[in-house]
Amino acid sequence: MSIAENIARVRERIAAAAQRAIRSPDEIKLMGVSKTFSAELIREAYVAGLRVFGENRVQEFAGKADALRDLPDAEWHLIGHLQSNKAAKATELFDAVDSVDSERMAEKLNALAAGAGKTLSVLIEINVGGEKAKSGIIPGSDELEHILQGAPRWANLEIQGLMTVPPYTEDPEGSRPYFRQLRQIRERTAARSLPRVAMTVLSMGMSHDFEAAIEEGATCVRVGTAIFGVRE
Repeated sequence: MSIAENIARVRERIAAAAQRAIRSPDEIKLMGVSKTFSAELIREAYVAGLRVFGENRVQEFAGKADALRDLPDAEWHLIGHLQSNKAAKATELFDAVDSVDSERMAEKLNALAAGAGKTLSVLIEINVGGEKAKSGIIPGSDELEHILQGAPRWANLEIQGLMTVPPYTEDPEGSRPYFRQLRQIRERTAARSLPRVAMTVLSMGMSHDFEAAIEEGATCVRVGTAIFGVRE
């Protein structure tokens, strides 16, 4: 199947999952995870109507960015862990960093965005499974509170919500408790009406489990394989 056909099929699945959850499909943003795929394939997805793209590595996207600059209204999100020494380049290349997991990184990105005269959208990454091999804030740790309290002083960051990558299970239902946990964290945080903290975005769910994520409240699903095919 072509990329355009894959995107159409994914959108059908999104609509069906939204219907089951008594939600509107319009509430759910489809992000194409384009890591390791060429600028040509990204362009093909853009022509098919996709506008939001997620990349895992700053350096890899730097090698593609020039070939994609002419795509109006495309959104470029960094969804992989950001190392401090790549923060300046990330601020230059991306519209959003969806993997902020420390007050220190938020502080740095704000300063870099201010220097570049831009505003960065950010999501706070939560490590819902508490996996040592993954980045993200462990639920219940003080780091989330530090970021939430720091938000008023970061004029060049817009904290939009939360992101997670749950522990992988073959059965999509295995992800559901983690998606539910992230939604509950968001609900508790949103109820506090904190200044400069929007908490409107819940980025969760990938090719194999995004339907369960939508049923649990995802507002953005990050789909790579189901759009671009299996990575080599």
